Amino acid sequence: MLSKNTIKHLQSLKQNKFRDEFRQFVAEGDKLVTELLSGYFNIIEIFAVNEWLATHKIANHISVTEVSPAELERISALTTPNMVVALLEIPPSQNTDLSIFDKLILMLDEIKDPGNLGTIIRIADWFGISTIICSDHTVDVYNPKVVQATMGSIARVNVQYTDLKDFLEAVPKSIPVYGTLLNGENIYTQELSRNGIVLIGNESKGISDDLLPFITQKLLIPSYNVNNGNKAESLNASIATAIVCAEFTRRIF
Repeated sequence: MLSKNTIKHLQSLKQNKFRDEFRQFVAEGDKLVTELLSGYFNIIEIFAVNEWLATHKIANHISVTEVSPAELERISALTTPNMVVALLEIPPSQNTDLSIFDKLILMLDEIKDPGNLGTIIRIADWFGISTIICSDHTVDVYNPKVVQATMGSIARVNVQYTDLKDFLEAVPKSIPVYGTLLNGENIYTQELSRNGIVLIGNESKGISDDLLPFITQKLLIPSYNVNNGNKAESLNASIATAIVCAEFTRRIF
């Protein structure tokens, strides 16, 4: 049986300030928690219904609490609770290793929508991109909506937060920095490298002005709408990321 303090604690982690204070976050749902069981995160405790526990092997060092469907509903942030909730430790921040520049990495400038960030993490996982650098004003990766949207990819993609201007100033000059911009050159006709930084801007404002000077190659995803000039103003940030990652990966392989 869950104590009132446990319920209160798990519910508090929906808020960023309490995630920062306790250095913990929550993930829930069969697929997501199953993925995290084999990832690098330290799982503190599992809260699950008997049906889920009967079909999953949990390491001995992880505390397990069987809960009723009613108790699961009290600690779940989902409209329809899905069998299991996990309490996890937020890992300490990592120093940037120069070896990350040997591959393609994503850089996100003030992505605000949790669904977008979660989807971008999932896209990175799909295309084999293991590092994402986020601005300090990008939505928290451990926000429950972000975690849910990753569908488990958060277990395989390293997400770091930093001041992007300071970071780019320290990047070796030999590393190309690609930016997605409406005044860029057609991505399908440009030379693209096997490594570098792909900078994705805010959903409404695009890439911040103070980051533009660091871009060495401006890229445009062209519109093929010939409907009398009427077309969508721009692409969703996660959709644009998927198209760019697909084109870079296609060139590599």
